[in-house]
Amino acid sequence: MKPYQFGPHPAESAVSARFARAEHFFEGKRKRLTPIRRRVLETLSVRRSAMSASKILDQLKTDGKAPHTQVAYRAREFLVEFGFAHKNEHLNTYVACTRPHAHHTPAFRICRMYDEATEAPSPASGDTMQRPAQETGFVVAATILKAVGICPGCLDDAGSKRNT
Repeated sequence: MKPYQFGPHPAESAVSARFARAEHFFEGKRKRLTPIRRRVLETLSVRRSAMSASKILDQLKTDGKAPHTQVAYRAREFLVEFGFAHKNEHLNTYVACTRPHAHHTPAFRICRMYDEATEAPSPASGDTMQRPAQETGFVVAATILKAVGICPGCLDDAGSKRNT
């Protein structure tokens, strides 16, 4: 897979602020941001595109403290449950939430060239689907938006190839 990122890497201060918010949030919920949960959040936060479960585990192994697969799985699911990460069902990958705890509908930009994805700002909310669904008796459990296209890096590559 091409390692193109859909934007600049977040500044170290932004990642630190994310951890501070996470720790404060979990203290209020009487939950812990354990070292493995923190490491998974850091791994997702530093990378601007989605990662598969196996890539997250591979990254954790580089620390020399490889957790059991189930521990890493539970850490990912914990972060998803509390809104610090999203699971992209389309690609079966995970991405750090860009707006933890803000009521929003996750939106993904997916590059069809290399199946890379990132969370994108979304003007929609769950209400966009909820009201029409209620009229038919349908109960919406989750709303997720996705846009499939070509990322800037692939467009640049295509332009470079045409110019040669």
